[in-house]
Amino acid sequence: MRRAKEKLKRKGPAKKRFFRRKECKFCVEKLPMLDYKEALRLQKYITDKGKIVSSRISGNCAKHQRKLARSIKRARTAALLPFVIG
Repeated sequence: MRRAKEKLKRKGPAKKRFFRRKECKFCVEKLPMLDYKEALRLQKYITDKGKIVSSRISGNCAKHQRKLARSIKRARTAALLPFVIG
């Protein structure tokens, strides 16, 4: 048991990584409203498999990520965007 704990210990000091916070593109552009009819803009926030990209990766704030997800879902039901790509 002691050997297993010794293997888990890290060697040397842990390095802290600095990540630059991504800016929300919708806040920067100051768009009046995010619309489900803008399929070309919404396609940028969908993966190859058709999943909605998370805010951690896209850099959107929580408010705009909720609006973006709602618009993508509406565009899918209106057949402007596919549910599954491929």
